[in-house]
Parts: sequence; structure tokens; C-alpha cells
Amino acid sequence: MELTCYLHKGWNPKIRPAEPTRPWMDSSPERFAYRCLPLNIANAHGWEILAPHGATAYWTGGGDVADVVVQPDPGTPPEAAPVSLFGQGVLTFHIFGLFRTPPGWNLWVGGSPNRPKDAIYPLSGIIETDWAPYTFTMNWRFTRRYRRVRFERDEPICFLFPVQRTAIESVEPVFRPIESNPALREQFDAWSRSRDAFQAEVAKSRPTAPTDRWQKRYYRGVDMQDCAPIDDHQAKLRLRPFASPPEEGGAS
Repeated sequence: MELTCYLHKGWNPKIRPAEPTRPWMDSSPERFAYRCLPLNIANAHGWEILAPHGATAYWTGGGDVADVVVQPDPGTPPEAAPVSLFGQGVLTFHIFGLFRTPPGWNLWVGGSPNRPKDAIYPLSGIIETDWAPYTFTMNWRFTRRYRRVRFERDEPICFLFPVQRTAIESVEPVFRPIESNPALREQFDAWSRSRDAFQAEVAKSRPTAPTDRWQKRYYRGVDMQDCAPIDDHQAKLRLRPFASPPEEGGAS
């Protein structure tokens, strides 16, 4: 599957495979936040577009365009600076790339997962990028008045990944009692007992090695019989970077 970013003359977006790390996770005691595999996978589940230049902005509280004040760093080209375009306390970044996905695939666009930013929130959208000949903007909405928000150069400002357009509507959500699946109920009960016993032992003996303070079954992708139910369990994502096209006149 190819995800294409078409570049107009003068466009030079900074796009990278999303990093699994987060500053708040780095600073957690013994980096324990990284023991949560679902967090790690979500962090890296797409590509990040980075700010081409730094800027500071704040919102005065009103709904007009003029109520968002933007102060780009010196030397920032006007077209590369974030702007107040829509009003309603929204700060807008222009994305310099026209994305194309295969037929039937959309692009989910929003902020980087698990990367909170004080006083401002990334808005999310889903775009039909298999046909639309239009670029999109990345928008952040202020949540507090007169709080200056800083975006550093090369800070992630946008996060994106493809999603199948009709897949969500084909899902048939249902409730069932867990007793209707005896094998699952047995696994769940065994896990619940094991977790309670493990937490009691940790509280009593306080192991010194960080790896001995969590059970790691989900991280390892094994069930309560230490079997791997699936052969494609992921403990790390390895996304490809956007490849530069061959130079004109060079080898194809």
C-alpha cells in the first residue's frame, strides 16, 4: 500500500515516522509508563508532521479571527507561520503536501497521541484522500484565555495514518455474557487471580528490579498458558519514512 505526499514547487514538509517516546513518559519513575504497550503502539501508529519554524500564540477569549494572536519567530516566512483563520479560538497550521491514499482509504489527521499540550487541544479529522484534490489544515483549539502557547521548531504539530473508509460501518457491536465463552472466562479468571496474587507479593516483598514489578504477559503477547494466540503480536512498530523521488534525469 502506498501513501503518497505530492509536493508543489517550494513545499518541503518535515514528515517522520512517529516516535514512541514522550517527555512525560521519560520522566515517569523508572520510565514505568513505557511498560504500557498500548501506549507505545499508539504513540508510533502513524507519521508526524513537524513545525517548520517556532511560534508563540495566545487567545483572548473571543470568537473572532483577531482574538487569536500569533507571534512567529523572527525569520519565519509568512506562508510557513501558523495563522488565525477560522475564529472560535482556533490556531491553524497549513500542511504543505497533497496526500493520496489507495481507493477506499481515508486519512485520519489529528494531534500526536498521548502528547498533551497545556491550554490548547488538537482537533481531529478524517479526510477522503483517495480523490480530493485539496490540501488540508491542522487545527488546534485553545482551552484557556491569555495563556501563551509555544510551538518549537520541529515539534510535532500533526499526526496522520490511513484508515479504511467503510470498515467502521461494517462492525456489528454486541453484548454477550462472558459465561457464553467458557474458554475466555477461564483465561480471565486465571489472569484475575494471578494479578491479585502478583500485586500482593510485590507489595510484600518490593522487588528491586523494575522488570520484576509487572507481569509482562500482554507485552510478550502470551495468554495464561504462556501460549502465543496470534503470530503477529506487535511490541514495536517500524514505519517507513517518506522516500524522496528519484532526481529528474536520474535512474528510476
